[in-house]
Amino acid sequence: MFTGIIEEIGKVKDVKKGKKSSVLTIEAKTVLEGTIIGDSISVNGVCLTVTELLPHSFEMDVMAETLNRSNLGQLTSGQELNLERAVSLEKRLGGHIVSGHIDGTGIIQQYREDDNAVWVTIAASPRLLRYIIEKGSIAIDGISLTVAEVDESSFGVAIIPHTAEQTILLKKKVGDTVNIECDMIGKYVEKLLGFANTSPKKEK
Repeated sequence: MFTGIIEEIGKVKDVKKGKKSSVLTIEAKTVLEGTIIGDSISVNGVCLTVTELLPHSFEMDVMAETLNRSNLGQLTSGQELNLERAVSLEKRLGGHIVSGHIDGTGIIQQYREDDNAVWVTIAASPRLLRYIIEKGSIAIDGISLTVAEVDESSFGVAIIPHTAEQTILLKKKVGDTVNIECDMIGKYVEKLLGFANTSPKKEK
Protein backbone atom coordinates (compact mmCIF):
# COMPACT_ATOMS: atom_id res chain seq x y z
CA MET A 1 0.00 0.00 0.00
CA PHE A 2 1.19 3.52 -0.86
CA THR A 3 0.15 7.13 -0.26
CA GLY A 4 0.80 8.62 -3.69
CA ILE A 5 3.31 11.06 -2.19
CA ILE A 6 6.42 10.60 -4.35
CA GLU A 7 9.65 10.25 -2.37
CA GLU A 8 12.20 10.42 -5.15
CA ILE A 9 12.74 10.69 -8.88
CA GLY A 10 14.81 7.68 -9.94
CA LYS A 11 16.34 6.76 -13.27
CA VAL A 12 16.27 3.63 -15.41
CA LYS A 13 19.78 2.16 -15.47
CA ASP A 14 19.01 -0.90 -17.57
CA VAL A 15 16.10 -2.80 -19.11
CA LYS A 16 16.53 -6.52 -19.80
CA LYS A 17 13.66 -7.59 -22.03
CA GLY A 18 12.51 -11.19 -22.09
CA LYS A 19 9.99 -12.84 -24.36
CA LYS A 20 7.00 -11.41 -22.45
CA SER A 21 8.54 -9.93 -19.30
CA SER A 22 11.44 -7.71 -18.33
CA VAL A 23 13.88 -6.90 -15.53
CA LEU A 24 14.36 -3.25 -14.55
CA THR A 25 17.46 -1.87 -12.90
CA ILE A 26 16.70 1.50 -11.31
CA GLU A 27 19.13 4.06 -9.91
CA ALA A 28 17.94 5.60 -6.64
CA LYS A 29 19.03 6.88 -3.27
CA THR A 30 16.21 7.75 -0.88
CA VAL A 31 14.04 4.67 -1.50
CA LEU A 32 17.04 2.39 -0.90
CA GLU A 33 17.23 3.51 2.74
CA GLY A 34 16.05 0.61 4.91
CA THR A 35 14.93 -1.40 1.88
CA ILE A 36 15.50 -5.15 1.77
CA ILE A 37 14.93 -7.79 -0.90
CA GLY A 38 11.21 -8.57 -1.06
CA ASP A 39 10.07 -5.04 -0.22
CA SER A 40 7.54 -3.26 -2.43
CA ILE A 41 8.34 -0.02 -4.24
CA SER A 42 5.94 1.95 -6.42
CA VAL A 43 7.51 2.64 -9.82
CA ASN A 44 5.42 5.16 -11.79
CA GLY A 45 2.52 3.96 -9.67
CA VAL A 46 3.10 0.24 -10.24
CA CYS A 47 3.72 -1.89 -7.17
CA LEU A 48 6.83 -3.98 -7.84
CA THR A 49 8.99 -6.23 -5.65
CA VAL A 50 12.70 -5.61 -5.07
CA THR A 51 14.54 -8.74 -6.23
CA GLU A 52 18.16 -7.51 -6.03
CA LEU A 53 19.93 -4.71 -4.20
CA LEU A 54 22.99 -3.18 -5.83
CA PRO A 55 25.21 -0.18 -4.99
CA HIS A 56 23.00 2.87 -5.70
CA SER A 57 20.36 0.81 -7.55
CA PHE A 58 17.90 -2.08 -7.33
CA GLU A 59 16.35 -4.66 -9.64
CA MET A 60 12.70 -5.60 -10.13
CA ASP A 61 10.94 -8.21 -12.27
CA VAL A 62 8.04 -7.00 -14.42
CA MET A 63 5.63 -9.65 -15.65
CA ALA A 64 3.67 -9.62 -18.91
CA GLU A 65 0.37 -8.53 -17.29
CA THR A 66 2.06 -5.45 -15.81
CA LEU A 67 3.69 -4.54 -19.12
CA ASN A 68 0.32 -4.80 -20.86
CA ARG A 69 -1.51 -2.68 -18.27
CA SER A 70 1.05 0.09 -17.72
CA ASN A 71 3.64 2.30 -19.40
CA LEU A 72 6.57 0.28 -18.01
CA GLY A 73 6.96 -1.57 -21.30
CA GLN A 74 7.93 1.75 -22.94
CA LEU A 75 10.82 2.45 -20.56
CA THR A 76 14.34 2.84 -21.89
CA SER A 77 17.70 3.47 -20.23
CA GLY A 78 18.03 6.99 -18.84
CA GLN A 79 14.32 7.68 -18.34
CA GLU A 80 13.19 9.17 -15.03
CA LEU A 81 10.63 7.53 -12.76
CA ASN A 82 8.44 8.39 -9.78
CA LEU A 83 9.40 6.22 -6.79
CA GLU A 84 7.73 5.61 -3.43
CA ARG A 85 8.33 2.98 -0.75
CA ALA A 86 5.35 1.17 0.77
CA VAL A 87 3.69 3.12 3.56
CA SER A 88 4.75 2.39 7.15
CA LEU A 89 2.63 2.75 10.29
CA GLU A 90 4.83 5.66 11.39
CA LYS A 91 4.16 7.64 8.21
CA ARG A 92 1.37 10.19 7.76
CA LEU A 93 -1.10 9.29 5.02
CA GLY A 94 -0.74 12.57 3.16
CA GLY A 95 -2.27 11.48 -0.14
CA HIS A 96 -4.86 8.70 -0.41
CA ILE A 97 -4.80 4.91 -0.29
CA VAL A 98 -2.98 3.72 -3.43
CA SER A 99 -2.63 -0.01 -4.07
CA GLY A 100 -0.08 0.16 -6.89
CA HIS A 101 -2.36 -1.96 -9.09
CA ILE A 102 -2.81 -0.03 -12.33
CA ASP A 103 -6.27 0.08 -13.89
CA GLY A 104 -5.02 1.27 -17.28
CA THR A 105 -3.29 4.13 -19.05
CA GLY A 106 -4.18 7.58 -20.31
CA ILE A 107 -2.69 10.00 -22.83
CA ILE A 108 -1.61 13.54 -21.97
CA GLN A 109 -3.67 15.88 -24.17
CA GLN A 110 -2.83 19.35 -22.95
CA TYR A 111 -0.90 21.50 -20.49
CA ARG A 112 -2.38 24.85 -19.46
CA GLU A 113 -0.77 27.36 -17.10
CA ASP A 114 -3.00 29.01 -14.51
CA ASP A 115 -1.04 31.40 -12.27
CA ASN A 116 1.16 29.18 -10.07
CA ALA A 117 -0.51 25.94 -11.17
CA VAL A 118 -0.43 23.89 -14.37
CA TRP A 119 -3.57 22.11 -15.52
CA VAL A 120 -3.01 18.73 -17.16
CA THR A 121 -5.74 17.19 -19.33
CA ILE A 122 -5.55 13.43 -19.79
CA ALA A 123 -7.60 11.37 -22.24
CA ALA A 124 -8.84 8.05 -20.92
CA SER A 125 -11.16 5.26 -21.97
CA PRO A 126 -14.80 5.06 -20.83
CA ARG A 127 -13.80 1.96 -18.84
CA LEU A 128 -11.62 4.17 -16.61
CA LEU A 129 -13.67 7.37 -16.71
CA ARG A 130 -16.65 5.61 -15.10
CA TYR A 131 -14.66 5.56 -11.84
CA ILE A 132 -13.31 9.13 -12.06
CA ILE A 133 -15.36 11.85 -10.38
CA GLU A 134 -14.81 15.57 -9.89
CA LYS A 135 -13.01 16.25 -6.57
CA GLY A 136 -12.27 12.54 -6.24
CA SER A 137 -8.81 11.04 -5.79
CA ILE A 138 -6.70 9.52 -8.56
CA ALA A 139 -3.13 8.29 -8.91
CA ILE A 140 -1.28 9.31 -12.09
CA ASP A 141 2.11 7.62 -12.47
CA GLY A 142 1.84 7.01 -8.74
CA ILE A 143 1.11 10.65 -7.81
CA SER A 144 -1.87 11.22 -5.54
CA LEU A 145 -3.95 13.98 -7.14
CA THR A 146 -7.45 15.46 -6.97
CA VAL A 147 -9.62 15.38 -10.08
CA ALA A 148 -10.49 18.98 -10.94
CA GLU A 149 -12.68 18.32 -13.98
CA VAL A 150 -13.99 15.38 -15.97
CA ASP A 151 -16.04 14.89 -19.15
CA GLU A 152 -16.97 12.00 -21.43
CA SER A 153 -13.46 11.57 -22.90
CA SER A 154 -10.92 13.06 -20.48
CA PHE A 155 -10.22 14.45 -17.02
CA GLY A 156 -8.04 17.24 -15.66
CA VAL A 157 -5.83 17.79 -12.63
CA ALA A 158 -4.02 20.90 -11.39
CA ILE A 159 -0.32 20.57 -10.49
CA ILE A 160 1.12 22.89 -7.84
CA PRO A 161 4.84 23.90 -7.94
CA HIS A 162 5.86 21.43 -5.21
CA THR A 163 4.34 18.48 -7.09
CA ALA A 164 5.97 19.69 -10.31
CA GLU A 165 9.39 19.74 -8.63
CA GLN A 166 9.07 16.38 -6.87
CA THR A 167 7.65 14.30 -9.76
CA ILE A 168 8.16 13.70 -13.48
CA LEU A 169 4.62 14.55 -14.61
CA LEU A 170 5.36 17.98 -16.11
CA LYS A 171 8.50 16.61 -17.76
CA LYS A 172 6.36 14.47 -20.01
CA LYS A 173 5.17 15.64 -23.42
CA VAL A 174 1.72 15.90 -24.97
CA GLY A 175 0.99 12.43 -26.35
CA ASP A 176 2.92 10.59 -23.64
CA THR A 177 1.31 7.69 -21.77
CA VAL A 178 0.66 7.79 -18.02
CA ASN A 179 -0.40 5.06 -15.61
CA ILE A 180 -3.81 5.49 -13.98
CA GLU A 181 -5.10 3.96 -10.77
CA CYS A 182 -8.67 4.95 -9.96
CA ASP A 183 -9.89 5.27 -6.39
CA MET A 184 -10.66 1.71 -5.29
CA ILE A 185 -13.81 2.69 -3.37
CA GLY A 186 -15.86 3.08 -6.56
CA LYS A 187 -14.74 -0.30 -7.86
CA TYR A 188 -15.69 -2.07 -4.64
CA VAL A 189 -19.09 -0.36 -4.52
CA GLU A 190 -19.81 -1.34 -8.13
CA LYS A 191 -18.83 -4.95 -7.44
CA LEU A 192 -20.93 -5.20 -4.30
CA LEU A 193 -23.97 -3.64 -6.00
CA GLY A 194 -23.54 -6.09 -8.84
CA PHE A 195 -23.57 -9.00 -6.41
CA ALA A 196 -26.65 -7.54 -4.72
CA ASN A 197 -28.50 -7.38 -8.03
CA THR A 198 -27.59 -10.93 -9.06
CA SER A 199 -27.76 -12.71 -5.71
CA PRO A 200 -29.83 -15.90 -5.82
CA LYS A 201 -33.24 -15.92 -4.21
CA LYS A 202 -33.49 -17.68 -0.90
CA GLU A 203 -35.20 -21.05 -0.99
CA LYS A 204 -38.44 -21.28 0.93
